[in-house]
This record gives sequence, C-alpha cells and structure tokens, in this order.
Amino acid sequence: MAPGGSVCKEVVEFYPKLTKYDVVMAKAEKNSTSVKLVVGSCEKHGTPSTNGVHELLECPVCTNLMYPPIHQCPSGHTLCSNCKIRVQNCCPTCRLELGNIRCLALERVAESLELPCRYQSLGCQDIFPYYSKLKHEQHCRFRPYSCPYAGSECSVLGDIPTLVEHLKDDHSVDMHDGCTFNHRYVKANPHEVENATWMLTVFNCFGRQFCLHFEAFQLGMTPVYISFLRFMGEDSEAKNFSYTLEVGGNGRKLTWQGVPRSIRDGHKKVRDSLDGLIIPRKLALFFSGGDRQELKLRVTGRIWKEQ
Repeated sequence: MAPGGSVCKEVVEFYPKLTKYDVVMAKAEKNSTSVKLVVGSCEKHGTPSTNGVHELLECPVCTNLMYPPIHQCPSGHTLCSNCKIRVQNCCPTCRLELGNIRCLALERVAESLELPCRYQSLGCQDIFPYYSKLKHEQHCRFRPYSCPYAGSECSVLGDIPTLVEHLKDDHSVDMHDGCTFNHRYVKANPHEVENATWMLTVFNCFGRQFCLHFEAFQLGMTPVYISFLRFMGEDSEAKNFSYTLEVGGNGRKLTWQGVPRSIRDGHKKVRDSLDGLIIPRKLALFFSGGDRQELKLRVTGRIWKEQ
C-alpha cells in the first residue's frame, strides 16, 4: 500500500453508455499519435510522431482525453475530474482512496503535445496544441450534426447524407424536390395547442437540403403557430440563401421573409427566438374559414440563392 493511502472497501466504477459514434471516436483518438510541439500557427496540417505519450492522457474509466485538473491516487494512477466523482473517490485501478492529489507533471507534459482533431476521420486534417484541441472540436465544421427532427428526443448524430436517410427511414419525413412549396396543415381540434403535432418536411433545392417546420406552442399566454426554415449545413452557408413564407385566407395574408437557420441551432432555440412566420391561433382560425373550429392553413413559399 502506498504511504498514507487507505483501501476503499467498495468501489463503484461508472462506465458511461457510449453511442456507436462515441465508440468510433474514442478508438480513433486512442489509435492516433502525438506530434512534437511546433512553434507557430495552431491550425495546420502535421505529421504525427510515434512516441504515444498522449496515451498517458487517456482516462482509464471513460477513455476520453484528460484536461486539468488531472487527478492521481497515491500510487500514481490517473483519471479525469469527472470520473473521480463517478468512482466515489476511489482509484479504479488499485482501489486506494484518491484524495486531492493533482498530477501536475502530466498536465505540463500535455502542453508539449499536438494532436489531430477527433473528427479527423470525418475530414478535419488540422493539428492542434493539446489544450486548444477541445475548444476547436466544439466548433469544428466537420463535427457531426444532430438530427433536426423536433417531434421526439432523437439522439442520432451524423453527416448530412446520413441524416437525410435517417429522417426518411426512421421518421418517415416527407421529401420534396424543388425550391417552391405549397403545404396544407389541418388539425381537427386546434384548441389543444400543447399537443399539436410537430411537422417537418425536407426540400432538396440547389443541391442542398432545407427543413420546413410547422408547429403550435404557447407564446406567453397566447396560443400561436410558427413556421420556419432550417438549413442542413453550416451557418456560413445558410446565409447564402433566403426564403419567404405566406399564409392567408378571406382576402388577407401574412408574409415572412428571412434567412434559413443552420441545424447547428437547435429547433427550440430557433422557435423561441421567434425567427419565422408567427400566426396567432385566432387569426389562423379566421384564415381557415368555416365555423373556425378546425385548422385549415395553406402555407406557401420559396427558397432562392443570393447572388
């Protein structure tokens, strides 16, 4: 036993459930190799060395790379700060009590390393200083996208072609070719706003994909409908497009013109920012005609590319 160490009678080792994508990424990082520090730009292509020092920085519990504070037990076994809590302060290797010992030497070694982005297999070829790598990965343009379907808590991640197939096969989303649309939304009991169906349609236009959303929600105390467009790609690309939405009836109409939001912005974020065509329920029922007890809205629109 190491001096001053005490043995934990029971250790709860927590291994988080990983998705298939996380497993692939973890293996990719484990098999990647480090490079010697090169003074200069922190975004560059590089040739990794084969010293494998970065493997020392892999947490033995979650297999993710460790960032300060890096903890160690009295015997020198290391793990990340998140897993220190998960294993109830007991070393998962030797079962000694961890205490509050930081591995400063390993933290300093990390400063001399450069590693490839974890999304290297998806196309990112840049090499980053160890402590810059995590920040880059949070905004890497090659990182996978979240499923844009808003009708369920879908956790699927992937590139755009993968998500298009996923939406079609797993969510039965309608797919349309063309840059103009004319959709009719009907709901028998429009007063059940909180239970309104989330609707999504995908358009193939200019060789890209756009998601048309339509739903009902409460805006403060007012029940409303909202329709907006999201672009399946980066925000920098989305700004190259514009779109209009129009709804009306009984000789009146509402028109909205905007720029599609990237699916990097979550559905709820876009909806709550009110970045779309907003129709109060009373007006929507007026547009629907009849006895105003059934929602019958026709939303038309088009997408175009800015010059």
